[in-house]
Amino acid sequence: MVNLDTTVLLTADEVRARVAELASEIRCDSEVPVDGELHLLSVLKGGFIFLADLARALELPVTVDFIGLESYGGGMESAGAVRVRHDFEMSVHGRDVLVVEDIVDTGRTLAWLHRHVRAGHPRSLRTVTLLDKPSRRMVPVNVEHVGFTIADQFVVGYGLDHSERFRNMPHIAVLDLPAAGPGHTENRKQPAGGPG
Repeated sequence: MVNLDTTVLLTADEVRARVAELASEIRCDSEVPVDGELHLLSVLKGGFIFLADLARALELPVTVDFIGLESYGGGMESAGAVRVRHDFEMSVHGRDVLVVEDIVDTGRTLAWLHRHVRAGHPRSLRTVTLLDKPSRRMVPVNVEHVGFTIADQFVVGYGLDHSERFRNMPHIAVLDLPAAGPGHTENRKQPAGGPG
Protein backbone atom coordinates (compact mmCIF):
# COMPACT_ATOMS: atom_id res chain seq x y z
CA MET A 1 0.00 0.00 0.00
CA VAL A 2 1.30 3.45 -0.91
CA ASN A 3 1.91 5.76 2.05
CA LEU A 4 0.02 9.01 1.49
CA ASP A 5 0.73 12.19 3.42
CA THR A 6 -1.94 14.55 4.70
CA THR A 7 -1.81 18.14 5.88
CA VAL A 8 -4.48 19.41 8.27
CA LEU A 9 -6.74 21.95 6.58
CA LEU A 10 -9.48 22.28 9.22
CA THR A 11 -8.99 21.09 12.80
CA ALA A 12 -11.55 18.96 14.60
CA ASP A 13 -12.42 21.96 16.79
CA GLU A 14 -12.97 24.18 13.74
CA VAL A 15 -15.23 21.56 12.15
CA ARG A 16 -17.19 20.99 15.37
CA ALA A 17 -17.72 24.73 15.88
CA ARG A 18 -18.85 25.28 12.28
CA VAL A 19 -21.31 22.37 12.44
CA ALA A 20 -22.88 23.98 15.52
CA GLU A 21 -23.08 27.32 13.67
CA LEU A 22 -24.67 25.66 10.64
CA ALA A 23 -27.27 24.00 12.86
CA SER A 24 -28.13 27.40 14.34
CA GLU A 25 -28.37 28.96 10.85
CA ILE A 26 -30.66 26.16 9.69
CA ARG A 27 -32.91 26.47 12.77
CA CYS A 28 -33.26 30.21 12.01
CA ASP A 29 -33.96 29.60 8.32
CA SER A 30 -37.48 30.76 7.47
CA GLU A 31 -37.95 27.68 5.25
CA VAL A 32 -37.41 25.24 8.14
CA PRO A 33 -40.72 24.01 9.61
CA VAL A 34 -41.36 25.34 13.11
CA ASP A 35 -43.76 22.62 14.15
CA GLY A 36 -42.91 19.80 11.76
CA GLU A 37 -40.09 17.44 10.98
CA LEU A 38 -37.08 18.19 8.88
CA HIS A 39 -36.18 15.30 6.58
CA LEU A 40 -32.40 14.96 6.27
CA LEU A 41 -31.16 13.26 3.12
CA SER A 42 -27.47 12.47 2.66
CA VAL A 43 -25.34 10.83 0.01
CA LEU A 44 -23.42 7.74 1.13
CA LYS A 45 -20.76 7.34 2.25
CA GLY A 46 -18.98 10.65 2.61
CA GLY A 47 -21.76 12.58 4.33
CA PHE A 48 -22.57 10.18 7.16
CA ILE A 49 -20.41 11.77 9.87
CA PHE A 50 -21.49 15.32 9.01
CA LEU A 51 -25.13 14.22 8.92
CA ALA A 52 -24.89 12.53 12.35
CA ASP A 53 -23.26 15.54 14.00
CA LEU A 54 -25.59 18.02 12.30
CA ALA A 55 -28.72 16.02 13.19
CA ARG A 56 -27.79 16.10 16.89
CA ALA A 57 -26.89 19.80 16.78
CA LEU A 58 -30.15 20.81 15.05
CA GLU A 59 -32.27 20.09 18.13
CA LEU A 60 -35.28 19.67 15.84
CA PRO A 61 -37.42 16.63 15.09
CA VAL A 62 -35.74 14.96 12.12
CA THR A 63 -36.06 11.90 9.96
CA VAL A 64 -32.99 10.59 8.16
CA ASP A 65 -32.50 8.79 4.87
CA PHE A 66 -29.59 8.04 2.58
CA ILE A 67 -29.01 7.62 -1.12
CA GLY A 68 -26.06 5.82 -2.66
CA LEU A 69 -24.85 7.44 -5.87
CA GLU A 70 -22.04 6.63 -8.24
CA SER A 71 -20.43 9.24 -10.44
CA TYR A 72 -18.49 7.58 -13.16
CA GLY A 73 -16.36 8.41 -16.11
CA GLY A 74 -12.94 6.92 -15.45
CA GLY A 75 -10.00 7.69 -13.22
CA MET A 76 -10.47 10.14 -10.38
CA GLU A 77 -12.39 12.60 -12.53
CA SER A 78 -16.14 12.36 -12.93
CA ALA A 79 -17.71 12.64 -16.35
CA GLY A 80 -20.89 13.81 -14.66
CA ALA A 81 -23.00 10.72 -15.24
CA VAL A 82 -24.81 9.57 -12.09
CA ARG A 83 -26.13 6.12 -11.30
CA VAL A 84 -28.25 5.23 -8.25
CA ARG A 85 -26.77 2.35 -6.29
CA HIS A 86 -29.21 2.67 -3.38
CA ASP A 87 -32.25 4.95 -3.57
CA PHE A 88 -33.75 6.59 -0.52
CA GLU A 89 -36.24 4.43 1.31
CA MET A 90 -38.66 7.05 2.63
CA SER A 91 -40.98 9.13 0.48
CA VAL A 92 -40.10 12.82 0.25
CA HIS A 93 -43.65 13.74 -0.81
CA GLY A 94 -44.88 16.72 1.20
CA ARG A 95 -41.76 16.79 3.39
CA ASP A 96 -39.36 19.59 4.17
CA VAL A 97 -36.13 18.10 2.83
CA LEU A 98 -32.63 19.20 3.73
CA VAL A 99 -29.95 17.63 1.54
CA VAL A 100 -26.83 17.19 3.66
CA GLU A 101 -23.69 17.09 1.49
CA ASP A 102 -20.11 16.48 2.52
CA ILE A 103 -18.63 18.42 -0.39
CA VAL A 104 -19.89 20.23 -3.49
CA ASP A 105 -17.39 20.68 -6.31
CA THR A 106 -18.55 20.43 -9.95
CA GLY A 107 -22.20 20.54 -8.88
CA ARG A 108 -23.15 17.71 -11.23
CA THR A 109 -24.08 15.19 -8.55
CA LEU A 110 -25.98 17.75 -6.49
CA ALA A 111 -27.89 19.06 -9.53
CA TRP A 112 -28.90 15.48 -10.35
CA LEU A 113 -29.91 14.87 -6.74
CA HIS A 114 -32.02 18.03 -6.63
CA ARG A 115 -33.91 16.88 -9.76
CA HIS A 116 -34.36 13.40 -8.27
CA VAL A 117 -35.73 14.75 -4.98
CA ARG A 118 -38.02 17.30 -6.69
CA ALA A 119 -39.55 14.46 -8.72
CA GLY A 120 -40.85 13.13 -5.39
CA HIS A 121 -42.72 16.43 -4.72
CA PRO A 122 -41.28 17.58 -1.39
CA ARG A 123 -42.88 20.59 0.31
CA SER A 124 -39.49 22.32 0.35
CA LEU A 125 -35.91 21.51 -0.63
CA ARG A 126 -32.81 23.13 0.85
CA THR A 127 -29.14 22.11 0.89
CA VAL A 128 -26.31 22.32 3.38
CA THR A 129 -22.74 21.33 2.56
CA LEU A 130 -19.80 21.14 4.89
CA LEU A 131 -17.32 21.96 2.11
CA ASP A 132 -17.71 23.92 -1.10
CA LYS A 133 -15.25 24.17 -4.00
CA PRO A 134 -16.80 26.91 -6.16
CA SER A 135 -13.72 27.07 -8.41
CA ARG A 136 -14.66 23.61 -9.75
CA ARG A 137 -18.32 24.41 -10.45
CA MET A 138 -19.52 23.25 -13.86
CA VAL A 139 -23.24 23.20 -13.11
CA PRO A 140 -25.03 25.96 -11.17
CA VAL A 141 -26.61 24.66 -7.96
CA ASN A 142 -28.32 26.28 -4.99
CA VAL A 143 -26.57 25.64 -1.69
CA GLU A 144 -28.25 27.65 1.04
CA HIS A 145 -25.81 26.80 3.83
CA VAL A 146 -22.04 26.37 3.35
CA GLY A 147 -19.67 25.34 6.11
CA PHE A 148 -16.32 26.15 4.54
CA THR A 149 -15.28 27.33 1.10
CA ILE A 150 -12.03 25.61 0.12
CA ALA A 151 -9.54 25.67 -2.73
CA ASP A 152 -9.28 23.02 -5.42
CA GLN A 153 -7.55 20.36 -3.33
CA PHE A 154 -8.29 16.69 -2.66
CA VAL A 155 -9.48 16.49 0.93
CA VAL A 156 -10.06 13.60 3.30
CA GLY A 157 -11.31 13.05 6.83
CA TYR A 158 -14.60 13.58 8.65
CA GLY A 159 -16.27 11.07 6.32
CA LEU A 160 -14.36 11.93 3.13
CA ASP A 161 -12.07 9.19 1.90
CA HIS A 162 -9.47 8.09 -0.57
CA SER A 163 -9.92 4.39 -1.40
CA GLU A 164 -11.96 3.97 1.80
CA ARG A 165 -9.13 5.33 3.97
CA PHE A 166 -9.09 8.44 6.17
CA ARG A 167 -12.88 8.63 6.77
CA ASN A 168 -12.47 8.35 10.53
CA MET A 169 -10.11 11.31 10.97
CA PRO A 170 -11.87 13.94 13.15
CA HIS A 171 -10.36 16.78 11.10
CA ILE A 172 -10.23 17.57 7.38
CA ALA A 173 -6.89 17.28 5.65
CA VAL A 174 -5.44 17.83 2.21
CA LEU A 175 -4.20 14.58 0.71
CA ASP A 176 -0.89 14.75 -1.11
CA LEU A 177 -1.40 12.94 -4.42
CA PRO A 178 1.86 13.67 -6.26
CA ALA A 179 1.56 10.71 -8.62
CA ALA A 180 -1.95 11.66 -9.74
CA GLY A 181 -0.76 14.66 -11.73
CA PRO A 182 -2.77 17.74 -12.70
CA GLY A 183 -6.52 17.56 -12.96
CA HIS A 184 -6.94 14.94 -10.25
CA THR A 185 -8.23 17.05 -7.41
CA GLU A 186 -11.94 16.29 -7.49
CA ASN A 187 -13.61 14.64 -4.52
CA ARG A 188 -16.60 12.76 -5.90
CA LYS A 189 -19.18 10.17 -5.01
CA GLN A 190 -18.03 6.64 -5.70
CA PRO A 191 -19.32 3.16 -5.05
CA ALA A 192 -17.96 1.28 -2.06
CA GLY A 193 -14.25 0.74 -2.43
CA GLY A 194 -13.62 3.79 -4.63
CA PRO A 195 -12.44 7.31 -3.98
CA GLY A 196 -14.94 9.53 -2.08
